Amino acid sequence: MGPPRQTKLKRGPILIALGVVFLLYLLVHSATSAPETSASSARTGNHNALPPLDDLKSDTGIVSFQLSMARRLQRLFPYEPALHKKYPRTIWQTWKYTPSNSRFSSKFHRATEAWTRLNEGYTHEILDDNTAASLIRQLYASVPEVVDAYFAMPKPILRADFFRYLILLARGGVYSDIDTTALKGVSKWFSNGVSDVVVDENGDDKITLTDEKAAEIAKTIESATGLIVGIEADPDRPDWHDWYARRVQFCQWTILAKKGHPALLQIVSHITTETLRRKVMGTLDLPKTKEAGSQVMDWTGPGIWTDTVFEYLSSIEPNTDWHNVTGIRQGKVIGDVVVLPITSFSPGVGTMGALGLDHPRAFVYHIFEGSWKPANERHVGG
Repeated sequence: MGPPRQTKLKRGPILIALGVVFLLYLLVHSATSAPETSASSARTGNHNALPPLDDLKSDTGIVSFQLSMARRLQRLFPYEPALHKKYPRTIWQTWKYTPSNSRFSSKFHRATEAWTRLNEGYTHEILDDNTAASLIRQLYASVPEVVDAYFAMPKPILRADFFRYLILLARGGVYSDIDTTALKGVSKWFSNGVSDVVVDENGDDKITLTDEKAAEIAKTIESATGLIVGIEADPDRPDWHDWYARRVQFCQWTILAKKGHPALLQIVSHITTETLRRKVMGTLDLPKTKEAGSQVMDWTGPGIWTDTVFEYLSSIEPNTDWHNVTGIRQGKVIGDVVVLPITSFSPGVGTMGALGLDHPRAFVYHIFEGSWKPANERHVGG
C-alpha cells in the first residue's frame, strides 16, 4: 500500500496566478533595482502597509496582501549577493529537545555530530521548539503578521516547515532536518556537485580534483549563487501523481541559502498569506483523513516549495520546469540557483536513479524519510 495521492491545492482563479507572476517580477528585480532602504526604516516607517485581514476573503485581497507582505520582507531582509559572496557559516536544526537533554535520541547525537565534524568553522545551532519560537518572534517582530501566522498553524509539522524558510530568509546558512546526517562537508557541495565524474578501473564513479582546483570551483560557485536545492523525487512512471506531490520534487529537509533570497521571500509571503486566509475563513484545522498529508505538502511542504523554486527559476529562464532537471546526474546551475541531482540529498533510496551513500555526489543522508507520517506512507520508487 502506498501513500495517498498528493493532489495540488487550488490557488484561486487566474487573478491569483497573475499576482504570483507579478510578485516574482518584483522580487527578482527589486534585488538589484530597488532603492536602498535600511532595516530600521522598514521597522518604523509606514511603507506598503498591509491591507486589512478581512480582505483575504477575496481573490484581489489575497494578491494585494501577498505583494505588500513581499515588499515589507524585502526591505527587512534585502538580498545582496554582490556584498555577500559566501553563504553564512551556520547550520540550523530543530527538535523537541536539545542535545543536552537526556531525551535527545542517540541516533540524533550521531547524526548531528557528523554535521559538526565535517563542517569546521561553522556554527551549529540545534534549537528546541521554544527557542525556535522565541527566535521567530525576535526576527519578525516588525512583521507581526508573520509571527501570527506561525503561531496560528494547527500542527507542529507546519511550524517546523515554516521555520526553515523563516530562518534562512532572515539569517541564511544550511537548514537540515534533525533526522539527517552529513556525508560530506558543505564545501564539497560546491565542487563535487557540479564537477564531472570519471569511471575508475573498478567501474566506480570518481571525482579527481586537486585541492586547488576543488577550492577554485567551490569559490566560483559559492560567489555566483544564492540557493542550493536537491531533488527528492524524480519518478519516471505514469502514476507518479499517486505517490508524489510533483513530477520532480525538491526536498526541503536540507536547503542552503543566502539571507534574503527571493525564492525564500516568495514562499514566506505565500505561506503567511495562506495561513492568515485560513484563519480568517475558519479553515485552519487539517482534516482527520489522509487528505491531511496532501494539505501539508501544499501548505508548507515540498509541494509548495517545489512550485516556488520552479517559479523563481522560470523568472530567470522562461518556461523552466521539471523537464529541465529530470534525470540530471550532476548539479545544474540556473541563474543563482544550483539544482543538485537526487543522489546528493537522497542517496541510497535504490530508485529513481539515486546512487549509493559512498558516491562522490552523495552529501546528505535522510534517515527516516518523513518520520511524521505513518511508515507505509514515507517513500516509494520509480
